[in-house]
Amino acid sequence: MHPGVVFKYGVSRVLNTLSNRHIQMDAYTLAVRNTEEIVTDEDLRCLIDKPQKKVYCGYEPSGEIHLGHLTTINKLVDLKNAGFEIIVLLADVHAFLNRKGTMEEIRALAEYNKRCFEGLGLTDIQYVLGTEIQLSPEYQLLVHELAQQVTVNRAKRSMDEVGRQMDHPTVSQMLYPIMQMVDIAMLGVDAAVGGIDQRKIHMLAREYLPGKGYPSPVCIHLPIINGIDGKKMSSSLGNDISVAESEESIRKKMKKAFCPPEAEENPVLQILHYHIFPRVETVTVERSEKFGGNATFSSYEEIEISYLHGDIHPADLKETVARYLIKILAPVREYLLAHT
Repeated sequence: MHPGVVFKYGVSRVLNTLSNRHIQMDAYTLAVRNTEEIVTDEDLRCLIDKPQKKVYCGYEPSGEIHLGHLTTINKLVDLKNAGFEIIVLLADVHAFLNRKGTMEEIRALAEYNKRCFEGLGLTDIQYVLGTEIQLSPEYQLLVHELAQQVTVNRAKRSMDEVGRQMDHPTVSQMLYPIMQMVDIAMLGVDAAVGGIDQRKIHMLAREYLPGKGYPSPVCIHLPIINGIDGKKMSSSLGNDISVAESEESIRKKMKKAFCPPEAEENPVLQILHYHIFPRVETVTVERSEKFGGNATFSSYEEIEISYLHGDIHPADLKETVARYLIKILAPVREYLLAHT
């Protein structure tokens, strides 16, 4: 099949799936589902009622887009369907300040990451490269003005969860959270999406931006899911799954995944909760009749209860997750193939 045909089929398939999942959900439910925290819920409710509203999420181009990123990507898709204008900031300057590579390396990764986002359904949105806005005199002046107000200790604390080698932070890393505040101001967004590790930086924005004439952003925080070994996800540890991972690699990794009998900190159940159910109507566990036969679930809660009761074997759960991940991520591989 011609790559262009594959690409069109793959993206239309994932977009249709996402659209179907959202038909019966109101805008507020879409905005808050699977979130860790909303700051504040009252502000979000007021924002949703506005005819025009913008939300952004920033991503450092520092490697493969993996399941850790997919949590926020899924939320951006939710918010798009809830009526928000979506902006994705490809934060090349931030990646450089956080010691993620040379600007040339980071720029190449930014373009690759953008294609991954598009393959996951983030089309017809605005993509902004950090250097397009962050080198202007207006931007830089606001950075310096805020740098006069934010203490070094406060800046360092805000970076503890997101910075690299923070035992010996550089001056550049102290600029990182201040620039993230200015991103919110310069992009003119009403809300910011990020992992819960971004909370301290977002709180700086809510505290300091009003003093410069900008509104406090609504902050939508998502949980940080574990790597497939149950530990903190890190590509350097090999415990992540890239959205462009091969089918064989996904099966192999999921077969070895940590899957305890409880739900807490269980990465296999987390993938079901945050990545699979937001994108499919039902999940079917396929088994032979001697092991109970096939079982179909229409919500994450149903399959979690069944697993905790011992009705689903960990091996069957992992095989099911692998099968659905392969289907969900297929459009990404097809999209990248079409744009190579």
